[in-house]
Amino acid sequence: MSDSHLSELAQRLVIGHKRDGRSIYDEGAKHELVMACLEPGASLAKIARACSVNANQLASWVRQHERSVAQSTPPSGEIVEAQAPNFVPVRIEHPELATAEPVVNLQARLPNGVVLDLRGCDLDQACSVIEALGRLRCSASTKG
Repeated sequence: MSDSHLSELAQRLVIGHKRDGRSIYDEGAKHELVMACLEPGASLAKIARACSVNANQLASWVRQHERSVAQSTPPSGEIVEAQAPNFVPVRIEHPELATAEPVVNLQARLPNGVVLDLRGCDLDQACSVIEALGRLRCSASTKG
Protein backbone atom coordinates (compact mmCIF):
# COMPACT_ATOMS: atom_id res chain seq x y z
CA MET A 1 0.00 0.00 0.00
CA SER A 2 1.39 3.39 -0.98
CA ASP A 3 2.19 6.11 1.54
CA SER A 4 -0.32 8.47 -0.10
CA HIS A 5 -3.09 5.87 0.25
CA LEU A 6 -2.13 5.32 3.91
CA SER A 7 -2.27 9.05 4.65
CA GLU A 8 -5.67 9.30 2.95
CA LEU A 9 -6.85 6.28 4.96
CA ALA A 10 -5.53 7.86 8.18
CA GLN A 11 -7.62 10.99 7.50
CA ARG A 12 -10.80 8.90 7.11
CA LEU A 13 -10.09 6.54 10.03
CA VAL A 14 -10.95 8.65 13.08
CA ILE A 15 -14.47 10.09 12.87
CA GLY A 16 -14.81 11.37 16.44
CA HIS A 17 -13.80 11.04 20.06
CA LYS A 18 -15.57 9.77 23.16
CA ARG A 19 -15.75 11.84 26.35
CA ASP A 20 -12.80 9.96 27.79
CA GLY A 21 -10.66 10.83 24.74
CA ARG A 22 -10.79 7.46 23.00
CA SER A 23 -11.20 7.59 19.24
CA ILE A 24 -14.25 6.46 17.31
CA TYR A 25 -13.24 4.74 14.07
CA ASP A 26 -14.96 4.51 10.69
CA GLU A 27 -15.70 0.79 10.15
CA GLY A 28 -14.97 0.93 6.40
CA ALA A 29 -11.59 2.59 6.89
CA LYS A 30 -10.81 0.20 9.75
CA HIS A 31 -11.55 -2.76 7.44
CA GLU A 32 -9.28 -1.29 4.73
CA LEU A 33 -6.53 -0.91 7.32
CA VAL A 34 -6.87 -4.56 8.41
CA MET A 35 -6.80 -5.70 4.76
CA ALA A 36 -3.62 -3.65 4.20
CA CYS A 37 -1.99 -5.48 7.14
CA LEU A 38 -2.84 -8.85 5.57
CA GLU A 39 -1.10 -8.07 2.27
CA PRO A 40 2.12 -10.03 1.69
CA GLY A 41 5.14 -8.13 3.02
CA ALA A 42 3.04 -5.61 4.96
CA SER A 43 4.46 -4.31 8.24
CA LEU A 44 1.77 -3.91 10.86
CA ALA A 45 3.92 -1.53 12.91
CA LYS A 46 4.68 0.68 9.89
CA ILE A 47 1.01 0.83 8.89
CA ALA A 48 -0.05 1.63 12.48
CA ARG A 49 2.55 4.40 12.71
CA ALA A 50 1.50 5.90 9.36
CA CYS A 51 -2.16 5.97 10.45
CA SER A 52 -1.50 7.15 14.04
CA VAL A 53 -3.00 3.99 15.53
CA ASN A 54 -1.48 2.02 18.39
CA ALA A 55 0.14 -1.12 16.93
CA ASN A 56 -1.45 -3.28 19.64
CA GLN A 57 -4.89 -1.94 18.73
CA LEU A 58 -4.29 -2.67 15.05
CA ALA A 59 -3.02 -6.18 15.87
CA SER A 60 -6.22 -6.72 17.87
CA TRP A 61 -8.35 -5.70 14.88
CA VAL A 62 -6.38 -8.10 12.65
CA ARG A 63 -6.88 -10.97 15.14
CA GLN A 64 -10.62 -10.21 15.33
CA HIS A 65 -10.80 -10.30 11.53
CA GLU A 66 -8.89 -13.61 11.38
CA ARG A 67 -11.22 -15.14 14.01
CA SER A 68 -14.30 -14.07 12.08
CA VAL A 69 -12.85 -15.53 8.86
CA ALA A 70 -11.94 -18.78 10.65
CA GLN A 71 -15.48 -19.08 12.06
CA SER A 72 -16.98 -18.65 8.61
CA THR A 73 -14.67 -21.28 7.05
CA PRO A 74 -16.61 -24.19 5.53
CA PRO A 75 -16.55 -27.25 7.82
CA SER A 76 -15.55 -29.55 4.96
CA GLY A 77 -11.91 -28.45 5.35
CA GLU A 78 -12.00 -26.82 1.93
CA ILE A 79 -9.35 -24.10 1.49
CA VAL A 80 -10.81 -20.68 0.85
CA GLU A 81 -8.55 -18.90 -1.63
CA ALA A 82 -8.51 -15.67 0.42
CA GLN A 83 -7.00 -17.53 3.39
CA ALA A 84 -3.97 -18.96 1.60
CA PRO A 85 -3.08 -16.79 -1.41
CA ASN A 86 0.61 -17.74 -1.26
CA PHE A 87 -0.05 -21.35 -2.24
CA VAL A 88 -0.80 -22.49 -5.75
CA PRO A 89 -2.27 -25.83 -6.79
CA VAL A 90 0.29 -28.38 -7.93
CA ARG A 91 -0.77 -31.02 -10.41
CA ILE A 92 1.17 -34.28 -10.22
CA GLU A 93 1.34 -36.03 -13.57
CA HIS A 94 3.80 -38.85 -13.58
CA PRO A 95 3.16 -42.31 -15.06
CA GLU A 96 4.53 -44.12 -12.00
CA LEU A 97 2.35 -42.11 -9.64
CA ALA A 98 -0.82 -42.92 -11.55
CA THR A 99 -0.98 -46.42 -10.01
CA ALA A 100 1.02 -45.97 -6.79
CA GLU A 101 0.18 -43.83 -3.75
CA PRO A 102 2.30 -40.64 -4.02
CA VAL A 103 4.97 -40.24 -1.34
CA VAL A 104 5.93 -36.72 -0.33
CA ASN A 105 9.01 -35.37 1.44
CA LEU A 106 8.22 -32.03 3.05
CA GLN A 107 10.51 -29.64 4.91
CA ALA A 108 9.41 -26.26 6.32
CA ARG A 109 11.44 -23.73 8.29
CA LEU A 110 9.21 -21.72 10.61
CA PRO A 111 9.98 -18.11 11.67
CA ASN A 112 10.66 -19.21 15.25
CA GLY A 113 13.53 -21.45 14.09
CA VAL A 114 11.63 -24.75 14.19
CA VAL A 115 12.29 -27.03 11.21
CA LEU A 116 9.44 -29.34 10.25
CA ASP A 117 10.78 -32.36 8.35
CA LEU A 118 8.28 -34.95 7.12
CA ARG A 119 9.63 -37.75 4.98
CA GLY A 120 7.57 -40.39 3.26
CA CYS A 121 4.17 -38.97 4.18
CA ASP A 122 1.21 -39.45 1.89
CA LEU A 123 -0.33 -36.68 -0.17
CA ASP A 124 -3.29 -36.12 2.20
CA GLN A 125 -0.96 -35.67 5.18
CA ALA A 126 1.24 -33.22 3.25
CA CYS A 127 -1.83 -31.22 2.16
CA SER A 128 -3.05 -31.02 5.76
CA VAL A 129 0.32 -29.69 6.94
CA ILE A 130 0.54 -27.16 4.09
CA GLU A 131 -3.00 -25.92 4.83
CA ALA A 132 -2.16 -25.49 8.52
CA LEU A 133 1.08 -23.64 7.71
CA GLY A 134 -0.79 -21.39 5.28
CA ARG A 135 -3.06 -20.20 8.09
CA LEU A 136 -0.13 -19.02 10.27
CA ARG A 137 0.58 -15.30 10.40
CA CYS A 138 4.09 -14.34 9.42
CA SER A 139 5.59 -10.88 9.78
CA ALA A 140 7.49 -9.27 6.93
CA SER A 141 10.73 -9.42 8.90
CA THR A 142 10.65 -13.23 8.92
CA LYS A 143 9.87 -13.71 5.24
CA GLY A 144 12.77 -14.34 3.00
